[in-house]
Amino acid sequence: MSGIVFYATESHDAVVEFYRDRLRMETWLEQPDCTILEHGNLLVGFCDRDRTDDCGIVTFVYPDRDGVDDTHDRLADVAREEPHENETYEIYQFFAEDPDGRTVECQAFLDDDVELP
Repeated sequence: MSGIVFYATESHDAVVEFYRDRLRMETWLEQPDCTILEHGNLLVGFCDRDRTDDCGIVTFVYPDRDGVDDTHDRLADVAREEPHENETYEIYQFFAEDPDGRTVECQAFLDDDVELP
């Protein structure tokens, strides 16, 4: 079983380019007005609409801090903060913003017992 999260966007091309180029997502499926991208087991669709869904958080999980740091380097101009440890959730993380103003989180679990799917 799997799933896809869809977002409406008024800036389809810019948003898809951002996720492809800067977050290294791959195109999973191209539809007439929607592009579905993948990153590991994450599937996100962006659909060209006359409104933009900017709620929620798109979270990318990396196997280690280096993955988070490398991504922060690519997103430095849109990052809201430097990567840091979050003791509450035992993660290393930072937040950024996509072209629609949607929140993007990049994180790695600090607990070695957490296995990525």
